Amino acid sequence: MTDDPGSESGPELVVPTEIRDRILERARDGVPEEICGIFGGEYDPDGRSRVRSQYPAPNVAETPRTRYRIDPEAQLELFERLESDGEEIVGFYHSHPRGPPRPSATDEAQATWPGRSYLIVSLEPLEVGSWRWREEEGAGRFEQECLVLE
Repeated sequence: MTDDPGSESGPELVVPTEIRDRILERARDGVPEEICGIFGGEYDPDGRSRVRSQYPAPNVAETPRTRYRIDPEAQLELFERLESDGEEIVGFYHSHPRGPPRPSATDEAQATWPGRSYLIVSLEPLEVGSWRWREEEGAGRFEQECLVLE
């Protein structure tokens, strides 16, 4: 599991161990399909974002074994719910049941929230990775961020 203590040079995502464990359990229960959801909490686009809650969402992708997609209506409802709870949108999470804990080419092509975190749970091998989506001059890329468990 990735749980580096952090560095002051790049972005960090702070995730309570309890939330990480719930996501891992849901990912295991969801096999062979990818699971997905949204993080609420305190958002800092360039520094330390802190997850306070996770909002599971159904995966409505056409091929849920290898892709994830949050239903746009469900996403909007979850955004409204977390904002009514006084939280900001920190980022998103999904699983790779048979893949690495890093963004796939499809993940990169579908990322649309600059500065937000994208946490990926791999089940084979069991690892968790976190990435920030960056947009620069019309192009985007993922930047690995430090995942801090508390």
